[in-house]
Amino acid sequence: MAALILPSDWIKNWDKSGKNEFFQFFQGLAGKPSSHEFVKDLQTALYELCWHVIQGNLKVDVAVSLLADVMELRDDMPSILADVFCILDIETGCLEEKHKRDHFTQLVGACLICVPDGMLKERLDPETLESLGLIKQAQQFNQKIVKIKTKLFYKQQKFNLLREENEGYAKLIAELGQDLIGNLTSHLVLENIKSLIGCFNLDPNRVLDIILEVYECRSEHDEFFIPLIKSYMCEHQTLCHMLGFKFKFHQEPNGETPSSLYHIAAALLQHNLIALEDLYVHLLPLDSSIVEEHKREILEAKQIARKLTMVLVPSEKTEDKEKEKEKEEEKNEKPPDNQKLGLLEALLRIGDWQHAQSIMDQMPAFYATSHKAIAIALCQLLHLIVEPLYRRAAVPKGAKGGLMTPLRNKQALRPAESFDDLSRGVFTMLCYLGPHLSHDPILFAKVVRLGKSFMKEYQNESRQDTKDKMDSLLSCFLSTADQVLLPSLSLMECNACMSEELWGFFKLFPYQHRYRLYGQWKNETYGNHPLLVKIKAQTVDRAKYIMKRLTKENVKPSGRQIGKLSHSNPTILFDYILSQIQWYDNLISPVVDSLKYLTSLNYDVLAYCIIEALANPEKEKMKHDDTTISSWLQSLASLCGAVFRKYPIELAGLLQYVTNQLKAGKSFDLLILKEVVQKMAGIEITDEMTVEQLEAMTGGEQLKAEGGYFGQIRNTKKSSQRLKDALLDHELALPLCLLMAQQRNGVVFSEGGEKHLKLVGKLYDQCHDTLVQFGGFLASNLSTEDYIKRVPSVDVLCNQFHTPHDAAFFLSRPMYAHQILSKYDELKKAEKGSRQQQKVHKYIAACEQIMAPVHEAVVSLHLPRVWDDLRPQFYATFWSLTMYDLAVPHNAYDREVNKLKIQIKAIDENTEMPLNKKKKEKERCTALQDKLQEEEKKQLEHVQRVLHRLKLEKDNWLLAKSTKNETITKFLQLCIFPRCVFSAIDAVYCARFVELVHQQKTPNFCTLLCYDRVFSDIIYTVASCTENESRRYGRFLCCMLETVTRWHSDRAIYEKECGNYPGFLTIFRASGFDGGNKADQLDYENFRHVVHKWHYKLTKASVHCLETGEYTHIRNILIVLTKILPWYPKVLNLGQALECRVHKICQEEKEKRPDLYALAMGYSGQLKGRKVHMVPENEFHHKEQPVRSATSGTLQNGPGNTGKPAAAATAGKAEEGAVEDSDKSKDKSQVAQKTASKNSTAANKVSSSNGSSTPNSTKGSKEKEDKEKTTKEKKEKKDKNPGSTPEAKAGGKDKQKEEKPTDSKEKTPKADKDKRKDDKKEEKSKIDGKSAEKEWSKERDVSNDSKTKEGSKVEKNAGAGSMKSLVPRSEGVESERAEQKRRKLDTHSSPSHSSAVKDNLNDFKDSASKHHPNHSTVLPKSKEKDDEKKESDKSRDRSKEREKKEDRKDRKRDYSNSDREMSQEAKRRKDENGMSSSKHSKSASPSESPHSNDKDNSKRSKSTSKDKSDLAKPEKTSGGKKESRHDKEKSEKKRDSTGAKEEKKQYPLMP
Repeated sequence: MAALILPSDWIKNWDKSGKNEFFQFFQGLAGKPSSHEFVKDLQTALYELCWHVIQGNLKVDVAVSLLADVMELRDDMPSILADVFCILDIETGCLEEKHKRDHFTQLVGACLICVPDGMLKERLDPETLESLGLIKQAQQFNQKIVKIKTKLFYKQQKFNLLREENEGYAKLIAELGQDLIGNLTSHLVLENIKSLIGCFNLDPNRVLDIILEVYECRSEHDEFFIPLIKSYMCEHQTLCHMLGFKFKFHQEPNGETPSSLYHIAAALLQHNLIALEDLYVHLLPLDSSIVEEHKREILEAKQIARKLTMVLVPSEKTEDKEKEKEKEEEKNEKPPDNQKLGLLEALLRIGDWQHAQSIMDQMPAFYATSHKAIAIALCQLLHLIVEPLYRRAAVPKGAKGGLMTPLRNKQALRPAESFDDLSRGVFTMLCYLGPHLSHDPILFAKVVRLGKSFMKEYQNESRQDTKDKMDSLLSCFLSTADQVLLPSLSLMECNACMSEELWGFFKLFPYQHRYRLYGQWKNETYGNHPLLVKIKAQTVDRAKYIMKRLTKENVKPSGRQIGKLSHSNPTILFDYILSQIQWYDNLISPVVDSLKYLTSLNYDVLAYCIIEALANPEKEKMKHDDTTISSWLQSLASLCGAVFRKYPIELAGLLQYVTNQLKAGKSFDLLILKEVVQKMAGIEITDEMTVEQLEAMTGGEQLKAEGGYFGQIRNTKKSSQRLKDALLDHELALPLCLLMAQQRNGVVFSEGGEKHLKLVGKLYDQCHDTLVQFGGFLASNLSTEDYIKRVPSVDVLCNQFHTPHDAAFFLSRPMYAHQILSKYDELKKAEKGSRQQQKVHKYIAACEQIMAPVHEAVVSLHLPRVWDDLRPQFYATFWSLTMYDLAVPHNAYDREVNKLKIQIKAIDENTEMPLNKKKKEKERCTALQDKLQEEEKKQLEHVQRVLHRLKLEKDNWLLAKSTKNETITKFLQLCIFPRCVFSAIDAVYCARFVELVHQQKTPNFCTLLCYDRVFSDIIYTVASCTENESRRYGRFLCCMLETVTRWHSDRAIYEKECGNYPGFLTIFRASGFDGGNKADQLDYENFRHVVHKWHYKLTKASVHCLETGEYTHIRNILIVLTKILPWYPKVLNLGQALECRVHKICQEEKEKRPDLYALAMGYSGQLKGRKVHMVPENEFHHKEQPVRSATSGTLQNGPGNTGKPAAAATAGKAEEGAVEDSDKSKDKSQVAQKTASKNSTAANKVSSSNGSSTPNSTKGSKEKEDKEKTTKEKKEKKDKNPGSTPEAKAGGKDKQKEEKPTDSKEKTPKADKDKRKDDKKEEKSKIDGKSAEKEWSKERDVSNDSKTKEGSKVEKNAGAGSMKSLVPRSEGVESERAEQKRRKLDTHSSPSHSSAVKDNLNDFKDSASKHHPNHSTVLPKSKEKDDEKKESDKSRDRSKEREKKEDRKDRKRDYSNSDREMSQEAKRRKDENGMSSSKHSKSASPSESPHSNDKDNSKRSKSTSKDKSDLAKPEKTSGGKKESRHDKEKSEKKRDSTGAKEEKKQYPLMP
């Protein structure tokens, strides 16, 4: 044994203490309860004691005496001892030691006094009994046992059978069939039945069968028959077999099991009279057959779905055959009666859910409830359970419902009294019911209303512990909605009421829960049920039918059909509709109109389906070229805007989706937000605004709505309110703004590496435009409190949220305006009846109070040195104001008022309109008119207050701690450039603000320098813009040019608006500087020269961008040029230069880049239309000016004597020189790759041209003559030209050297001096390559720092310098005629512009004014030589006469100069010579005198060399040495042949 209970010490010390201890131990065990464990302990103890006796450790008599005492302790002790003897009998019988068997026999014999003989006979072996003497013979004993068992178990008793004597059975039937009403009980009947059995010797089993038969016929009497059967029954198995035989009888092919049999089986199961497992095996069909049937149903459903989606249409014959086959199959395969489902229905009818659930678990999911009878029975049971709770908590007001009688069955489930009771079984039953709740819409409504009532309780519950308990119920309701309610709705045919009822429940959930339910419904539910598979296929088929026929004309009937279909299966319908819209965007409008018959639930489902379609991971959001956003995304975005505006759909999900996409760094979906805001709030974002629209956008809200948008915005009040509420309720307003602002700058880095540059630009623009649009919506729709509460201060936005400064001020600007107006109203109310002047002071006080913290906040945005030039007050003022604050658009207001007057007049004249409608329309127009006029008056007062405030502030705006150049740089860098590309209105604002600062006569602000910096270097700005930014930048330049053109157009306007203004001072005085006595203002004529220079600079930059070949450069400059077309080009030759280059772009890009071709063609057409408005250069600014002596003021204020310190000047030169250097290197590299063959041959021809566009110059004619001769050389040069490397540039110049002698030989009429002159030019061009950069930096520095000296110097240059190179009137006429002749030889009359840029990129003037003919007529060689001779003879004659005249003019000018001028010029020349040996080339500009040592010459060189350095380089002397008089004369002859071209070089401001 595993463990001994009795210690061996007790046996050893038996006499002393062992016996007593044994007995006490037995007493302890016997006193314990008679459980299995304690009985086992007693048996073990007795076994050990007996085993000691058998082994001889203890004497028999001693043990027997102890056992006799122990037998008295318990009544069952003899039986326990008999069991021990039985075990020992078996064990000892197997032992080989006989003495042990003898000891056992002696012990049992001695114990016969304790254990009865009968017990021992039952348990001991017959041989042992024989040895003990209890039986005589063991063999006889065994035979007797067999006989008794046979009699008991195998001998059948003879009963009276029904066919033998039926009186007893008749009496039995009469007894059971009597009227059961009254005092008759089952107990009395049972006694009678027993008597009948005994009297007539009836078979008890047959009696039981008859009882069941009668019960089946009287199945309503459960309360009588169940106790009767329970009392009569001996074994459950017998009853189960009988029922099984009954079910078996009805399992024949055409048999039908009666419902009464199902009922009694269910009743017996419910009262546990039979076991379900025993009865289940008797029922058909088998479970395996049910599983196969279920699989077959799913397969059939899928086949039907596949047939419906197939495009092939079978013939009529095959259709008929298929129908016949299907009918035959239905007949043949009619399944036998399903007894399991019948029993299940009966169980549900009596409320036995436990057994019903067990049966349903044996079958596939929803197989049982797919049978209508089962589903209805289960629904009826659910009705009974939820009825009390429904009546208490969920009945709507005014509803009347029929009361339901509860089940009389006490075994059925108890009805639910509270929501907690629902978890006992209701939710489980509903889950088993699944989509088949559709059979009972009333129960569907009850469940939904219960859910609605629970949700209200849940939301109103304040205690968290109670709410935690309710969470499990909430999850149960959600599961019910997912597995039961939505699938059931799919099977309900067109039940809009149920859809609305369900929405009443669903709208209490957050959209996350709802969308999760819709997702399950759409993507999983339809695949789980065979019936739903068919429904899905039918819905898609019907949707296809409707969508094929949907047009604008039949929106109403189609909309009704869509509505009916959507009530039950919205997810499937919308999924198909959206897929069609993604392919055909022209469906958007009719689809949106047709959705008006949807229910609220359907609208919510539509929002989910749209979001799911947008987030589809399988769809690419870009087209295959990776440069444009896919059309399907654009279509969905348009649909979003239209649908969400027209119908009351919740926006939170869509807005959160866009926010999440932005968080993930994806900006494609901003297109959706843009469309939604545009449609719902009526705020358009477009850079293609007309001037009238832009003007209207600078007014009040009413004017914006009426005249600021392409489509007239009406009825957006409700939709914009919904959008605002969605943003505020879900706290998405500020996060969206910040994410857009951050994404805008991040898009280049996060998406720039992989995506095409064009796409990155579009994404940037989309991000930026949507930010502007969204910010505008918030500013106009949020209340002041809401806006201020949500938008932090500008320093927090920039420093904490890392928002770009322009976006931060854009978001903060409305807040400042609101706060200032609120404060102003407070101050006005505090003191009523104040005068206008006091109101202005109060407004200024309000501004100071609100803006003071802002002035402090902006200091942290930039480095401290920034504030040395700009005051924080000026910076904040610039960024906080808008166009609304600066000017009133009176024209726009008048225009809209006149439109309304015309409308009123048209209404009056309309005879068809009903009178009441006329009255309403007139009232509307009149009210609108009054609103506009009131708004105009209000804005006028506001603008006057703002201007007064600015007038007071202006003296403190700009500090004079550093140069004006630095001030202007920081102003442009930190204010103008960031804001002018922010929006179209901001572009106009920047231009107007500059004009306003000028008009206010702001100290330390140089208007001239500001405009010069804006117009001079636009290449880099244009190149770095996106497409939309370039439009805005072009609009900014257009407004700036408009102002400049207005000043340029009339001397009176100029004198009035610029004459005495500090912005047009041309001397920048430093401390201690003493200027001359002359006026420091730039006069009108010099201003016209400056404007011409700006036009030239724009031309040069435009041509450079067009020649780069870069997509972005070309696209942007074409956009900018289109925008500034009203004011540029105004000069004919510049217009021709542009026209030539744009024409070339059209030819080059027609096949390669169609979008550039379209842009270029559009601009080209408009440019030709503007040609009639262009004027010749001499009309644009006077080139011929009277000679007058220079004054001390003009000498003193030359470009070399700027007012800024020398160090600043040097720094400026160095910086700008570096910029120029990079610019030139770019130009050279681009040009060298394109037309290297033209570089060397055109160098001489172009070098003498000084920027005018006359195509009849000598060089131009030579170029034409040489064209044929040099065609062979061009191929060789192309091969040799290595591109844009420094070696290539040097090589290009060497080639020019080598080719010059060839050219001069071919041009036989030319003299030797021409050859020498050409050699000098080539040598000089090499040297000047290095000095050009320094000179350019010098030019720019001087132009930026000293407008005054250049302005005064222009007069001197125009009078004293330019006249020398002018042809006398008669000669001018001759030259014009010669030019006309040459034009006839050219097939293309445009100036040779591009070749000049390719030759020498330093030659800016030539590159901007000359045009290279794309093709010219090839003349015979003899004719070419004759022409060459004639032209050379004429040029020699003209040059001689001109030389004489110029000598005379030079002498006159020399005498007129004072000693002071000479000393000053000597000093300047010395400074100039000190810069570099190559800088002597400044004295060789085309407009100079041949006398190199002339004072006038040196003066003139200083004023003009900064423009002309790039133009004159091919004509400068080599090695930096001075030219001889003789060489200069020859060069003058060459130059003079070009007529009046040189006048372009006289600009007072040349950076």
